[in-house]
Amino acid sequence: MRSAVSIARRLQDPLAELIKIDVKSIGVGQYQHDMPQNRLTEVLTGVVEDCVNSVGVDLNTASPSLLSYVSGLNMGIAKNIVAFRTKNKGFKSREELLSVPKLGQKAYEQCAGFLRVVGGENVLDNTAVHPESYEGARKLLKLFNLTEDDVKNNNLVLLPKMVEQKGEKKVAEECGIGVPTLNDITNELLKPGRDIRESMPKPVLRSDVIHMEDLKEGMIFDGVVRNVVDFGAFVDIGVHQDGLVHISQLSDGFVKHPSDVVKVGDKVKVKVTAVDLNKKRISLTMKGIEEDEDK
Repeated sequence: MRSAVSIARRLQDPLAELIKIDVKSIGVGQYQHDMPQNRLTEVLTGVVEDCVNSVGVDLNTASPSLLSYVSGLNMGIAKNIVAFRTKNKGFKSREELLSVPKLGQKAYEQCAGFLRVVGGENVLDNTAVHPESYEGARKLLKLFNLTEDDVKNNNLVLLPKMVEQKGEKKVAEECGIGVPTLNDITNELLKPGRDIRESMPKPVLRSDVIHMEDLKEGMIFDGVVRNVVDFGAFVDIGVHQDGLVHISQLSDGFVKHPSDVVKVGDKVKVKVTAVDLNKKRISLTMKGIEEDEDK
């Protein structure tokens, strides 16, 4: 039952579950033990922090483990946040973070933009807009006779067009912010509470092919590009091991570099050309698949 719950939680929110694992145990290649372990931990932890901060964290549901990866926070402060949340029955605004023990103004400035308060008093607390830019966001709404209720009700579809018609530079000046900040605020106001992971390809799940032993030459799969290297691209086809599409198998024409044809995250159709169970290698091709499907 514990295993089933763990798998289900990873499907619901992979990031929230994976951060509980020591970064060195996630699996980053066969040569990871040859590297200086402190440096390896430092770099991998930095990558996890980037992921957590890019996605954002729900202040009222996040575990101490997840909160500890947010910029400006550590495990001690993360535990204090959870204790404060439990005692006060949740956070109603980002500003309440300043009442958390050992969380000072500096830490608040670093972490506030990455923490979300869903259904709170201020709709901007459920966006990536930093509290320092709230005034600019309110000026932007007022400039076009919009309110925070319009943000809540997703009535800002025409906002980018209105900004474009008036001129980005002029609007930014009137709001007292820079053009890049204006664009960031506009994007956040369009979809409060959005999760950037929703735009990524969904996991490839097949019940008939689970292990490498299930693969046979000629099988065709919808896969997702996981890595692009000089000699080809690694594609996830739903089994434990990613398959390799060699540079010569990416296209019928000449390919100077695999990145000219595919990039990480692309959905591609591939065919199995060979399976080596002893070496745990799967060879794939992206050539001539349409002809095979027609047959």
